Amino acid sequence: MADEMVRAAQQFINTTYDNGAKLGISKLDENGQTSWTVMYALTRALQYELGISGLSNNFGPGTLSTLQSKYPNIHASGAPGNIVRIVQAGLYCKGYDGGGIDGTYSDRVKDSVLSLKSDMGVDFAYPGSDVVPKVFKGLLNMDPYVTVNGGSEQIRAVQQWMNGEFVNRRDFYIVPCDGHHSRTVATAMLYAVQYTIGMADGVANGNFGPGTKSGIKAHTLSVGSSGTWVQLFTAGMLLNQRSVSFGGTFTSALADAVRSFQSFAKLPVTGKGDFSTWASLLVSYGDQERKGTACDGVTRITPDRARALKAEGISIIGRYLTNPIPGGGKLPEKEIQSGELQTIADQGMRCFPIYQTFGRGAADFSYPLGRAAGQAAINAALDHGFKSGTRIFFAVDFDAYDYEVTDSILPHFKGIEDAMRDDGNRYTVGVYGPRNVCTRVSDAGHASASFVSDMSSGFSGNFGYPLPANWAYDQIVTKTVGSGSGAINIDVNIASGRDSGQGSFNAPRGVKPDTRLSPDVTAAMETDVGKYMESLGFPLDGGTRSYQHWKCFERTVTAHDDLITELSHRHNMRKALIQTTAYWEMRHIDPADEAAWAAVISAFVTTRQYIRDTSTGIAKQRAVTLIGAWNHALDKGYGSGQPRRDLSVDEDKYNAWKQAYDSETYALTSVALIHRWDIDGKPGGDDDSPALRQPTLGYTDQEIYEVLRRYQGPGDVAYEEAKKRMGLYYVMEKYNSISRNL
Repeated sequence: MADEMVRAAQQFINTTYDNGAKLGISKLDENGQTSWTVMYALTRALQYELGISGLSNNFGPGTLSTLQSKYPNIHASGAPGNIVRIVQAGLYCKGYDGGGIDGTYSDRVKDSVLSLKSDMGVDFAYPGSDVVPKVFKGLLNMDPYVTVNGGSEQIRAVQQWMNGEFVNRRDFYIVPCDGHHSRTVATAMLYAVQYTIGMADGVANGNFGPGTKSGIKAHTLSVGSSGTWVQLFTAGMLLNQRSVSFGGTFTSALADAVRSFQSFAKLPVTGKGDFSTWASLLVSYGDQERKGTACDGVTRITPDRARALKAEGISIIGRYLTNPIPGGGKLPEKEIQSGELQTIADQGMRCFPIYQTFGRGAADFSYPLGRAAGQAAINAALDHGFKSGTRIFFAVDFDAYDYEVTDSILPHFKGIEDAMRDDGNRYTVGVYGPRNVCTRVSDAGHASASFVSDMSSGFSGNFGYPLPANWAYDQIVTKTVGSGSGAINIDVNIASGRDSGQGSFNAPRGVKPDTRLSPDVTAAMETDVGKYMESLGFPLDGGTRSYQHWKCFERTVTAHDDLITELSHRHNMRKALIQTTAYWEMRHIDPADEAAWAAVISAFVTTRQYIRDTSTGIAKQRAVTLIGAWNHALDKGYGSGQPRRDLSVDEDKYNAWKQAYDSETYALTSVALIHRWDIDGKPGGDDDSPALRQPTLGYTDQEIYEVLRRYQGPGDVAYEEAKKRMGLYYVMEKYNSISRNL
């Protein structure tokens, strides 16, 4: 909703700083709505009025010190009119009465400044109606100083208290008073603790370092304690969503609440404000000297390593279902190794599986990619021998902002959940990631337990968020345990008991060649493939495309199953690679393609000229690709039954193209040969990608992705589309895997 006085503030900027482009002050949209854009413009305007060169959006130490030296107290006299107008505009943008934006520091402005200071909690630190530099800084941002969106009045009291108590310290700035915990408030808490320890300005830095730890250890609190330390402790409890009263006395009721928190966080239950409890309240990883009963790592568990872990008190180990890097890269043992689960079981230990391939940014999360991840994890868990009932933790291994959780991660986990449901819920879903990610995914009902990446204490999704209610594992520190052949580097996890992994396993399925599809699975396979494509916007009836789902499935999967099985054996590649590519391409055929095909045929029949190299047939193949792949196959000795063709000869191009148009057998055989050409780096082709490993049934996810991507081409679209093709591959592979393991 537009506010006319905010609009007036925007007009003030636009008219007063009409050369704003030169100053870096953008012309504002006069829409009457407060935003960071408006606040940045006001900040730059203030810097201009102060004579600062090199204007910026940041109201930093330079702006603050210049303001302090020139106008330490802005009131009814002394400050230039435009600086007063900036105050007035800022007040309106904050929801206060700013007078007439006329440069007059009127009684209305004075009353609003008094209200602003009171709302900030600094009215005693800064008495009177003058605007002082830190208040000005707080005025020109988007922080609220009243509760919003259901904010807690108790947390607001904490925020106001910290502002009033510490605002005169050099590096402490006014925090929001909106009743919500945040990264800003968490940092302010650390500063407040450091100031209370007695650290000087310039020493206090908002980090949980040795000096802070030492100071806290000297201030254990118990029933009867009182003063600032208790206020800080109750503040920490409130910010971690514990039901206590903010105050300066450590009561028996507070001790009960502390015991409840300690029990929840798996801390020693003492009822005291001891170091471990303070640490868990202040930073996500808490007391890193704690002993964990679980761990996760990227190193194979050998008998010697297992014994070293047991000696450390660890009985549960998290290991990865897959390693997306060909050959393992720098982490060759990241994926569970052959015989490893049996070693874990033989040592009386347990294992929980983690699934991670892509996942380093929001672009790798979506509903279709979630379905793909769910199916891939199911396939991998079955391959390794995890029994039904196992919980798989799916990784979100980046600092996801809240809007990215909403837009990308929640749909992704809905896709995982749906893939698990369609598989009969043999496995359950857990989430690995920062606190906010874990909480929101779990609250949405997409995960039953959380594995919290609390070591990443600086993540925006950890700093200022409480430990998720359904946490199973809390990752707190990396360390090396054992020595000699037993030495192993691990991430130590505190275990809540909500998940304990598995202590016995089925025999691994191993790497087996593909077989013909079992008749028992084709109906379910067709259904699952259709559901996945529907998630991408491809309706079963074909929509605007030329072919319905069932027809594409029949012609690229079931009708030619013998041929595809034979091609799989001949080229040592999974059937799913051929099925995925052919089905995907056929689902994309539309009337425009068919019209182009008719034009090519008509032109050649009448003129003997090949007028356009358009992709054709069920696998949408161009002459240049067909000839390149077949000639390469003939050169390498794994292609036969076709002549060498010349790309400079229209008749050769047309004949290759028409053969793909007429013969589904030729088209499907060509899919395998094009994949082989792509794997070899496509010598003489249009993609300069390096060669991959020669085809193997043990290709990693990254290698499969590259093969699927290269079939489409080198452009940006191909890279994005390949992620979608991967999901289809996993569905195809699921049913091929079932068939070959019957």
